[in-house]
Amino acid sequence: MNNRRDFLKKLALSGGGLVLNFNWASAAEAAISSNANAALTLDFNAFLSIATDGVVTIFSPNPEIGQGIKTAFPIIVAEELDVPWEQVNVVQANFDATKYDRQLTGGSGAIKHSWERLRVAGATARAMLINAASAKWNIDASLLKTEGGFVIAPNGNKLSYAELANAASKLEAPANVPLKNIKDFELIGSTVKGVDNFNVLTGKRIYGIDFKKEGMYNAQIQRPPAFGLKIKSVDDSEVRAMPGIVDVVQFDNKVGIVGLTTWEIMQARKKLKVEYEPEADLESSSDHERIFTELTAKQDDSYVKRKDGDFVGAYAAAAKTIERTYECPFIPHSPMEPMNFYAHVKADSIELAGPTQTPDRARQSISQLMNIPAEKITLELTKMGGGFGRRLDDGYAIEAAQVSKLSGKPVKVTWTKEDDMTGGYYRPAVRYTFKAGIDKNGQLTAFYCKGVGMNAGNPVRQDNFPAGAVDNLLIEAVDHKSPITSGPWRAPITNFLAYAEQAFLDEVAQLAGRDTVEMRLALFEKAKTNPVGKITYDIDRFTTTIKMAAEKAGWYNKARKSSLGFSSYYSHNSYVTQIAEMTKVKGKPVLQKVYAVTDCGIVINQSGARNQIYGAIVDGIGHAMFGKLSFTKGEPDQKNYDSYRLIRYNEVPEVEAYFVDNGESPTGLGEPALPPVGGAVANAIAKATGKRLYKQPFGLEDETTVEYL
Repeated sequence: MNNRRDFLKKLALSGGGLVLNFNWASAAEAAISSNANAALTLDFNAFLSIATDGVVTIFSPNPEIGQGIKTAFPIIVAEELDVPWEQVNVVQANFDATKYDRQLTGGSGAIKHSWERLRVAGATARAMLINAASAKWNIDASLLKTEGGFVIAPNGNKLSYAELANAASKLEAPANVPLKNIKDFELIGSTVKGVDNFNVLTGKRIYGIDFKKEGMYNAQIQRPPAFGLKIKSVDDSEVRAMPGIVDVVQFDNKVGIVGLTTWEIMQARKKLKVEYEPEADLESSSDHERIFTELTAKQDDSYVKRKDGDFVGAYAAAAKTIERTYECPFIPHSPMEPMNFYAHVKADSIELAGPTQTPDRARQSISQLMNIPAEKITLELTKMGGGFGRRLDDGYAIEAAQVSKLSGKPVKVTWTKEDDMTGGYYRPAVRYTFKAGIDKNGQLTAFYCKGVGMNAGNPVRQDNFPAGAVDNLLIEAVDHKSPITSGPWRAPITNFLAYAEQAFLDEVAQLAGRDTVEMRLALFEKAKTNPVGKITYDIDRFTTTIKMAAEKAGWYNKARKSSLGFSSYYSHNSYVTQIAEMTKVKGKPVLQKVYAVTDCGIVINQSGARNQIYGAIVDGIGHAMFGKLSFTKGEPDQKNYDSYRLIRYNEVPEVEAYFVDNGESPTGLGEPALPPVGGAVANAIAKATGKRLYKQPFGLEDETTVEYL
């Protein structure tokens, strides 16, 4: 122990009892912390700088939402720079449209988009350091190599990056620099702890909800309690007289309360008198059932998204047919950190700070609303305590700017958990109807899917498998415009579509008398040798994950006593196959394990990648089993965790995660592992119990009678 204070801190963290002196912050991190400000720091490009004391600072531009991008981006730069990770200091870059492009987090596209750019950034700085050493030694640059933060001459002489930084920074950046061969990667593909782990563990102020600034006021916003209501009148006289309340402002069918502390504002909201009146239909969940039924039955040529062959004729001629309907409810994103944002609107400039997945969207929207040029708006990015697509929206950032403008004060608007749960932007409710026709030889000859969504946009993915593998295919979609607002939720649309499709294909295989894995592999072979229409997926990569998962899970082991459920899906440019395993415990089937095989190309960080797989599987299981938001006359029935069910610790299965090592450029990983898991679990339940599930959540309605929980 360094001193008594350190001991007491560790004791407090442990909750008392036995205390082990783990050094979570490495010596290198401590040195970086103490020395970085004292050294001369030299910029090499927008992504990195090198100080004369040897510390390399790598800027991570994309917002960190828990997907590990703040660690993964710098790993790529450091690999090409050829610098030890222990010498790297990672800093979250603020929004800067002149330095960075696609400075956002969404669609699992950050790594795919920036892979080459980041490699070039590191390789360019490395080339400049080599050129500086070449000039100093008067040796041809092609004869020099780098290793561990040094440039090394043929005779073994070394110059550290620290010694070369000043001279190298004055050189012109070379074009078309060579990149490392992937076989020479040392840092990429290794296990690296998250750069924010220590700060998260010790409660440092890194999240938006922690943000504070001198002179800042707090604010909360009262919104209509039901979708479809508008404000008729407001009486805020009692609120304005309450202690700590600074202002009350009204805008866009909302009332903002500005005060000194969160507690004082929460008390004031209870005294605010607002009268509402309808401006649209106040939809209940029973209305959604009726709308689903009506739109599912309605036919319209405009609904067609893809048509191959003659589905109607093939279905009518099939030896066997099957039709099934699947439905999922609205669900909130429910991040641990509720929505919050800071804004200080001045006469000719704006300061913004907070957790956002789309900083440029927020900046541009506020610029247009406030009529202040975007270049006069600064935006400090904070770490996000979850988002899952919720923070793609810029509405909560706009609210902060509006309250600041109207009150004339710098404010941070913070939502309560009830605000978060009832404030909209949900995963849309969707109903899918599938049909399939099978010939006398057990071959799939006709396939149909119709998706009906509630503010889902296009609720189908018409070019996804089995499109391309079936001669007669028809995909249709229709969307109902509801006053209940919705938006992207982790793995948009496919988060439920994958379950419905994979559960249906399992029943198709059962009806055809075929093994469900072998049927899919046969369909892929047909798509490869005799494709039907456009194919948007890589068949070989898809089938590799299927075969590998079957082998890892022992799919063909006839002596197995447990029940296995299969599911495989392609989304966000990655291929994921999952097999759920259920065993009988005291006569009841219990989900024991999920085997997951993922092809996302090169894995940047084993630790971060596995965490994404684990997190997506737990998230997918939890919402498939329990997540549901229902409505009564436009008002959400579930307003907090006392009525909204999440997965519990003892319900989380073991996960075995594997990656396909094929040397392909990396693709998305924050979302692709979620879509398949619902189907894998449902198919395992069907094998274990004989019970097929068609409506999510699987286990919420009456948990005491659901034996598979």
